[in-house]
Amino acid sequence: MKPPRTGRLPINGLSLYYEVHGELGASATPPLLLIPGGFMGTESMASWVSAFADRRTVIVFDQQGHGRTPDTSRPMSYEQFADDAGALLRALRVERADVLGYSQGGGVALQLALRHPALVGKLVSLSATCRRDGWYPSVSKAIDGLDASAFAGTPVERAFREHTPDAAAFDAYVAKMKVLGIDDQHITDAQMRSIAAKTMVIAGDADAVRPEHALTMFRLRGGGDEAAAGSGMLQEVPAARLVILPATSHVGIFGESAVLGPMVTAFLDDVTPTAPDLFQADPIV
Repeated sequence: MKPPRTGRLPINGLSLYYEVHGELGASATPPLLLIPGGFMGTESMASWVSAFADRRTVIVFDQQGHGRTPDTSRPMSYEQFADDAGALLRALRVERADVLGYSQGGGVALQLALRHPALVGKLVSLSATCRRDGWYPSVSKAIDGLDASAFAGTPVERAFREHTPDAAAFDAYVAKMKVLGIDDQHITDAQMRSIAAKTMVIAGDADAVRPEHALTMFRLRGGGDEAAAGSGMLQEVPAARLVILPATSHVGIFGESAVLGPMVTAFLDDVTPTAPDLFQADPIV
């Protein structure tokens, strides 16, 4: 891939770092905004950028305190992160983008579609929930025991200290992220139904996301086609798509860009898989 265009923008009190892979406005195909998960920066999204950059322009950014975007005294919330993403798209003069978010980033993507619907074309929720009870209870227990020592010597700590060497600042950042994880967000069923963007829900069968919650999200987004069930054939492009990968964990699913990339691309391009002619009558001779 060609080196991306990088920069910083003053977004809602942040010095927000972003990357643009490709040329904005050079194609009728909407750009794709990738939103990393919690504690993850733009570098972590390299395989996902590669999965799409040959077909569309890709935008990635570091959320508050993540990667190259320094933390501030501002509280953290999914809603605030979504407003940051919306402000970034507007600053880049992007009228509409498709959005894929992983884990925390998936929750931010949902809030972006709710709070700034005109900016979102299609929406991909990758291993994410719309509310706290979508995670297994063990997730909350793990977050509750989290502290800065868990990141000692990791890329997360190194990236943070490159722009903010104060150890106390990193401790404060992790504490705020812990509160964000514990408080989570609560998107109601009515709000999920109100999202205008066509949606793809992806999870693993060994994910931190409960599979029944992924199915609920799919249903709330208009998923399921009774006419197709009766005929055995899709008659129109589905309103929502659901992917459950086998033997795949919350971390494992992030490594499946090669498998999921083509599925996501087909969704973004409104491609419906062709069905075999199992019961077509033989021509009369």
